[in-house]
Amino acid sequence: MRNDATFLAQAIRKGRLSAVEAMQASLMQAERQADLGAIVVLDRDLGLKAARDMDERMTAPDPDSMPFAGVPSLGKDLGGPFSGLPVAAGSSMLDRAMEQAGDSDLALRLRASGLCFFGLTTVPEMGLSLASEPATGPICRNPLDPQLTAGGSSGGAAAAVAAGIVAIAHATDAGGSIRVPAACCGLVGLKASRGVMPAGPTFGNHLGGIASELAVCRSVRDLASLFQVAGGLARGPFADPRMLAAASGKLRVGLLTDCGCDFAIDPHRAAAVEAAARALEAEGHAIVQVPWDRLQKSVAASGDVLGDIIAVNLANYVDAAGLVPERAEPLTQAFVRRGRAMTGQSLWASLDAGVHASRALWEMFGGVDCLLTPMLSGAPLPLGSFPTDHDDPDLQLARMAAFAPLASLANISGFPAITLPFGADATGLPLPVQIMAPMGNDLLLLALAARLEAEDRWQHRFPVAGLTP
Repeated sequence: MRNDATFLAQAIRKGRLSAVEAMQASLMQAERQADLGAIVVLDRDLGLKAARDMDERMTAPDPDSMPFAGVPSLGKDLGGPFSGLPVAAGSSMLDRAMEQAGDSDLALRLRASGLCFFGLTTVPEMGLSLASEPATGPICRNPLDPQLTAGGSSGGAAAAVAAGIVAIAHATDAGGSIRVPAACCGLVGLKASRGVMPAGPTFGNHLGGIASELAVCRSVRDLASLFQVAGGLARGPFADPRMLAAASGKLRVGLLTDCGCDFAIDPHRAAAVEAAARALEAEGHAIVQVPWDRLQKSVAASGDVLGDIIAVNLANYVDAAGLVPERAEPLTQAFVRRGRAMTGQSLWASLDAGVHASRALWEMFGGVDCLLTPMLSGAPLPLGSFPTDHDDPDLQLARMAAFAPLASLANISGFPAITLPFGADATGLPLPVQIMAPMGNDLLLLALAARLEAEDRWQHRFPVAGLTP
């Protein structure tokens, strides 16, 4: 792999270019691709200062503790935060001119890995969409086809990485928000086990445990390196799960390609999952067919619970922060009203349904070690497919479930899930697959993803800035 963050870091470490030169290349690429709409905040001076500071520290960076020394990167305009980069969550309710918080615990770890941040990426308002097209702008486009969505809510991050503006970018996942954009743009993304990634010091974006933060990456090795330096010892609010070593020997791989009449899966994307299963079977793993009815109720419940948690969390945040929801998009206002109107009893019933959905998933994993599924039901959708100028949260949730039907189950259960491209369709768009596993099996997912990546079925279309010939 000569087109990822690890290779760029190696080039910087070996003196083929400096961190400042890598940053200048990223800044130039960001300017050239401004029409992509991937970046909402760009601070050239902040990025160059971070790169100069890194060059001064570059006497002998340890590739284990600082695997991405000098590599330019971007934060997300939701989650974090990153000191010096004012977050507004794609919303007119928040003022970027207000005093911002310092680095989150995760931001500190990402900086400690050597990443140099210079901006924030585009998100839908308050993360309420699987497309990144906030009314405040910019409209984020897919670099593989600018008429299509790059996904959401980490759409700007995925677009920037796929376009080569940066090789790696911060991202968050509350209902597929890392995995869906990665799948749309031909990248690798992991929703880690609940409790693995640090959520402090405020814990404000973590929605009762359903959300997790990390990054979208160009390679499994990038993701594995970042996972090692960013994860573990998260210091609450959830207990660190017992991290299991990647299993050796024969695995039982559950295979699900058909969602019955609930969600139609594009035949090309279902075929990619079948092909991934055959590749793992050739390694000696056993393939176990998992019928849709084993997961049907859990998938439906997870979508309902996701909507309720998001609505209550958003209403609480808006009221606690003294924000004015009338300044927000119509869909955001509707979610706030829904959250305010929800009784404690109805919220408890929803959370209880989520517990039962998680229990059913645990029982399914009694017969398999991991589950291989489609990530998306079809190709990335055209821009405008997730409008937010209406006041129907249920319609929005239904549209998102139809596009990524097996995304929110990992969030509600807390289980890890990874996506990566496993081929391209006739139009050159990625054919993504998803692998889920029980709590604490993140390393297993990374190992399986590396095995599938070794099939070399996907090639990045754009070189990373700084590595351009």
